Amino acid sequence: SSRSRDESLRDKRAQILSRGLPKQKPIEGVKQVVVLASGKGGVGKSTTAVNIALALAANDSTKEVGLLDADIYGPSIPKMMNLKGNPELTPSKCICYCAGNLKFLLCCFSMSMGFLIEETAPVVWRGLMVMSAVEKLLRQVDWGQLDYLVIDMPPGTGDVQLSVSQNIPVTGAVIISTPQDVALLDARKGAEMFRKVHVPVLGLIQNMSVFQCPKCKHETHIFGADGVRDLAETLGLDILGDIPLHVNIRETCDSGQPVVISQPQSDAVSLVL
Repeated sequence: SSRSRDESLRDKRAQILSRGLPKQKPIEGVKQVVVLASGKGGVGKSTTAVNIALALAANDSTKEVGLLDADIYGPSIPKMMNLKGNPELTPSKCICYCAGNLKFLLCCFSMSMGFLIEETAPVVWRGLMVMSAVEKLLRQVDWGQLDYLVIDMPPGTGDVQLSVSQNIPVTGAVIISTPQDVALLDARKGAEMFRKVHVPVLGLIQNMSVFQCPKCKHETHIFGADGVRDLAETLGLDILGDIPLHVNIRETCDSGQPVVISQPQSDAVSLVL
């Protein structure tokens, strides 16, 4: 029948397209991988990734959480978590994870290209070198036994996103965007990219949704209102969070003391998670 022929053609097409793609292999010791992505830079993706990873670790002391900074060109996790120094090597030559901020970071481990280069040094690499670096960060880091590995993706839909989604099984992706129309265009592309590579999109987070004046409490939608909610409805996805433009969130990450840990009782925390 016509339907059976169409199905046969789709199967053959899928087999042809899958040729040459790397086979997905789990990261040793890691149970679940969640990626946080955005099509556009500057929407607060890394800040959100840090606070989510720390919240996962803080809310359940039985869970081990890892945070991978996959932004090769612009790593920011070391700054946000106040982590410095060179990673150590195990006898098997694998890079050890870096346990950070020893005062409060007891169950969260992180790794970033920022540990391997000078803070002001640019990474001037072509795509193949970037993909090789991502592979090493995934496979040659001694993550131990993790319940969750949160991966902070770079902006866009390029080499890093493909390398991660095609090489390891990913539990799901979370898309972060501001309500601004320009950011939403790229956020939609990011969501569609993950769907094309068969990574479930868990939902969207609307960041910098509103600014409240600390003196008069007047609210201003600097980047627009409800743009991410409208996009989620269009894509048939859930809204996982609605985070305002809040000075405490910015200040605490800049100082290396993310708000989820340094000010757990503050209003900003209830707004983040």
